[in-house]
Amino acid sequence: MPNDLASRLEPIVAEAVKAAGFDLDSFEVQQAGRRQLVKVVVDGDDGVGLDEVANVSRAVSAALDENEHVLASAYTLEVTSPGLDRPLTVRRHWRRAKFRLVKVTPAEGAAFIGRVGHAGEKSARVLVDGEIRDVGYASVAKAVIEIEFKQPPAEDLKLLETDASALNAATTEPKEEPK
Repeated sequence: MPNDLASRLEPIVAEAVKAAGFDLDSFEVQQAGRRQLVKVVVDGDDGVGLDEVANVSRAVSAALDENEHVLASAYTLEVTSPGLDRPLTVRRHWRRAKFRLVKVTPAEGAAFIGRVGHAGEKSARVLVDGEIRDVGYASVAKAVIEIEFKQPPAEDLKLLETDASALNAATTEPKEEPK
């Protein structure tokens, strides 16, 4: 029942979250006694602050109240942002981790730590020991952000910026001059 309920509620919640300007990162419905526990994790390009979580919470609550026939019971709503320990599983996670240090455990081979650069359609560029690698999303078993207590080295950021500029220049087709 909860999985069926979650599948019916998810589009309603996703629409409310999107209307508030965020992405639905994960969604879960659990039975908690006589109530349903609705857990919503939201994320945005610039992160999610406490005021924004409150706004999303109000929007989701209103959407659930408007669709009370779907829920058909009392509920407790939890809205939060993803923690730092959330794995990077989709392109937008990698894009939002730009310039962050990540620990990557590939499906094959040894784990490594690198700094995220450009996140493309199928892979991210990661600076590892002074060299930029293409890390295919499909080849990653697990990737998580490493907590840093100091600013990243300026030379690392410059290398990643230069690489991103070179990628953009290589993928931009020259425009024809009008005749």
